[in-house]
Amino acid sequence: MSTLSARPLLVGIETGGTKVVAAVAALDEPERLLATTTLPTRGPVETLADIAEFVRGHGVDGTVAAVGVASFGPLDVDPQSPTYGHLTSTPKIGWEGVDVLGPIGAAAPGARTALVTDVNGAALGEARWGAAVGESDVVYLTVGTGVGGGLLAGGRLLAGSGWPEVAHLLPRRHPEDTFAGTCPFHGDCLEGLVAGPAISARWGVDGSSLGPEDAATNLRFSSFYLAQLVATLAYVAGVRLAILGGGVSKTPGLLAAVESEVERLMGAPGATGTAAGPIRIVRPGLGDESGVRGAVSLAQSLL
Repeated sequence: MSTLSARPLLVGIETGGTKVVAAVAALDEPERLLATTTLPTRGPVETLADIAEFVRGHGVDGTVAAVGVASFGPLDVDPQSPTYGHLTSTPKIGWEGVDVLGPIGAAAPGARTALVTDVNGAALGEARWGAAVGESDVVYLTVGTGVGGGLLAGGRLLAGSGWPEVAHLLPRRHPEDTFAGTCPFHGDCLEGLVAGPAISARWGVDGSSLGPEDAATNLRFSSFYLAQLVATLAYVAGVRLAILGGGVSKTPGLLAAVESEVERLMGAPGATGTAAGPIRIVRPGLGDESGVRGAVSLAQSLL
């Protein structure tokens, strides 16, 4: 067992489709991670056992005070639900209906526990220690294998009994785009047009392998659709800052192109009734640690 500290500890867990990131911090110094580990996401029994072992390893004499989990989904995130903390109809084979939170919490008897979606966890992390420090109306968007969004309105996480499912919004189509989309439910929703698998299906190669002409066209289409998402969130929730993460977000020139397209869509600052000043599009300030640090912040909020 670890003897990192006799102080009350916070544990943050980020579970992803291919890996799990776990971290420990002291309650009185949550910004400094005392220990971290990365585990492969295997079957649910093996993965949850690995996580539980990590939690127990830092729970000497009951020093783990709270555990926060930011998980892939879809999830039941309603604390009043009998299946709170369970995965629902996830496409990840073998994980449907699995209780994620229960076994993790059982590894730290007496600790308080809570769970949010992975993108909501990233939003919490960025708001606490990253690119959104000092901002109250923020969306964290991830564009990679899929599309997801975590929304902070007035400084509070917008979750309720569900979460903002931005992936399946239906954008106006670019006049030059004839691609049918890849979403099995909607075809040409946002996820079906801009996620990594959609880009590969559209061009027949991975986005990073596109030639100059196709890359320019792909950038034009992707920024056109993502800008509509950002503009919609600005109109609905007053978002002033959009943090763009995920593998697709690293496409050269994408952030600037989205920002320019948002300005074109919405007009001059204040012209559409939104707050004065441009909507900023930025990269995550915490890099790949947004989710696990958000889980630590979630744990601290329980105490």
